[in-house]
Amino acid sequence: MARMTMVEAIRETLRDEMARDERVILMGEDVGHLGGVFRATDGLQQRFSSQRVIDTPLAESVIAGSALGMALSGLIPVIEMQFLAFSQNAFHQICQQIGRTRFRTRGSHTAPITIRAPFGGNVKTPELHSDSMEPMYAHTTGLKIVMPSTAADAKGLLTTAIRDPDPVLFLEPLRGYRLIADEVPDGEHTVPFGELRTVREGTDVTIVTWSACVPVVEEAAEQLVAEGIDPHIVDLRTIVPLDEAALIAAVEKTGRCVVVHEAAAVSGFGAEIIALVQAQAFYVLEAPVARVTAPDAPYPTPGVEAFYIPDADQVARAVRDTLVD
Repeated sequence: MARMTMVEAIRETLRDEMARDERVILMGEDVGHLGGVFRATDGLQQRFSSQRVIDTPLAESVIAGSALGMALSGLIPVIEMQFLAFSQNAFHQICQQIGRTRFRTRGSHTAPITIRAPFGGNVKTPELHSDSMEPMYAHTTGLKIVMPSTAADAKGLLTTAIRDPDPVLFLEPLRGYRLIADEVPDGEHTVPFGELRTVREGTDVTIVTWSACVPVVEEAAEQLVAEGIDPHIVDLRTIVPLDEAALIAAVEKTGRCVVVHEAAAVSGFGAEIIALVQAQAFYVLEAPVARVTAPDAPYPTPGVEAFYIPDADQVARAVRDTLVD
């Protein structure tokens, strides 16, 4: 295995899948000549030609709509939204057209499209770049939502996404592109959707999280362990499909639960987790389920974004509150 950053693992996966299947094509703003604004597609147009790595106009709706047409014609498009927040311009194409293709055609057609999009803050981008918008898309039947937190998972889950017959929204933590680095399996490596990852075994409280918040929770765990608290941490990996059985088992193990994510609290995906735990694990709970999220406010300017994103101190404080009898 080689140690890679997350963006290196993504680039390697795109290269391998394009070499494996000539129907795989890439599209997006600056993905070709420039190699992507974050260099996730660097060198791929030079290797596979401008017919398979296509620079598009600044028009997200056109990118998504064109991908659907190509998919229905037998291709396997992997499209890049430069930032997830930009995908609001393509919301109709993604949710009302791409997501409904199998349903609308009564199963006679599918839309094997992977929509890659970086999201999340702490990298001082301008306004309308850093929003964590996964709950908005989680309402869309027919769309799978994948959110890796390691370079190895980025490779395994992206490979699975490209080979999936239905559309996948593949969300990449922006600040993790180069900060996250780990051992990535060589050669063929797939990770199935709907299987959470146990980050740390523990006995006192279960912390449920995903994507960019996983390193935040791991940092909080160092504080908690030093205080004699033993947290159990799970990374959902995919929020659609959700590994409900393993999630409930993880909560039942400790009887206490804290949910941590970067999206705002109201109608965030944490609310769905809490509802599920209340319905299926109510009688083992020894304390109300807590959550640590961004505030219900617009994403702020770069100078104050550190006050917006959940941090390790907030997570540790929520865990201590949950443990009070």
